[in-house]
Amino acid sequence: MPSPTSASTATGYRALLRDREFAGLYAGFTLTSGAGPVSGFALGTLVEQETRSPFLTAVSMYGVTFATVLGALTLMSVADGGRPRRTLVALQCLSLAAVAAQAVPGLPLTARFGLLLVVGFFQSLATGTRLGLLAEIAPAAAYAPARSLLNITAGGMAVLGYAFGALLLRFLSPQQVFVVAAALAAGGLAAVAGTVRERSVRLARRPGLAATWRTNAGLFSHPGRRVLLLNLWVPNGLIVGCEALFISYAPRHAGALLAAGSAGLLLGDLAVGRLLGPEGRRRCAFGLRLLLALPFLLFAAHPPLPVLTLAVFLAGAGFAATLPLQERLLALTPEAVRGQVQGAESAGRMTWQGIGAAIAGGLAQWLTPGVAITVLAAVSVLVTVGSRPFVSRT
Repeated sequence: MPSPTSASTATGYRALLRDREFAGLYAGFTLTSGAGPVSGFALGTLVEQETRSPFLTAVSMYGVTFATVLGALTLMSVADGGRPRRTLVALQCLSLAAVAAQAVPGLPLTARFGLLLVVGFFQSLATGTRLGLLAEIAPAAAYAPARSLLNITAGGMAVLGYAFGALLLRFLSPQQVFVVAAALAAGGLAAVAGTVRERSVRLARRPGLAATWRTNAGLFSHPGRRVLLLNLWVPNGLIVGCEALFISYAPRHAGALLAAGSAGLLLGDLAVGRLLGPEGRRRCAFGLRLLLALPFLLFAAHPPLPVLTLAVFLAGAGFAATLPLQERLLALTPEAVRGQVQGAESAGRMTWQGIGAAIAGGLAQWLTPGVAITVLAAVSVLVTVGSRPFVSRT
């Protein structure tokens, strides 16, 4: 029987965390989120040292996102299956094995990129399953604070992960840093396995390719959902592409720039998710999407590092625009497929991050990294401004 402070009635951060099941899901997410940037920074550094290629370095840091779309298009319906806890534990086990394999000394780069695809594929399914569980553990009134807390934690762990990864690489090899990332992922797996219970209230659905395609077709057939997905995916992905060039732009200071962006993300999500109500979040969504890109235009002028760090920090706060857009998308989604739809949204957003990184790396091969960052930021602004009337109608 749920306690009086369970997530079924909780709406604040502290009240949510007093629920054992939510706390376990949150702890698992926290540790998993910490493993990602530690592993990504180690791989990006390793690839940059071996290839000196901005394109390969950018893709190595965010290449995991390319495979998320494969999960969204094929087996994302597992997110709404009858045994989500068992599914989440199994998927996290597979991702843990792929991260641990990166620690093998002398592993060819082709194998490392192949492991990125494996991690991305299972990560997309695990994200959908986790968000489906979240929608059941936290009711509608607590969903925005719960999702905000996850977003804030993702930003905070990215700050710590990039800083921790940069620190570790001063004393350890990239392969040894991969071992640390695997240990964090293992801790996340243990937290979920030990606290989250199996859900018994779901209707029996047979997951598979056909079920995934039916739900995806319904998702994209709705014009309101289409425009929301466009704004959740494209501006976000282009700005992540800008961040993927930090190592090429300033190798010695890339960790500081990445940490600044993640710190801004944390602050933005805290302010928007905790201090604003639904109407306030709706009103600030457009301004936040502009804030996401405009500061990156400064890279064209090559200002001093402190100015760039502040600009990246401010831009990071713009990522909070995802929260009001996610709320609108959830409101337009039938309850029976919320896990798959949220997983598809997350997978598409991550895939666009990979696309943005690839575009940025390709541009940087022909232009300077600073010019490539400016171009992507300008395109992000154009997409945001051009789609504003359609978003308002949702």
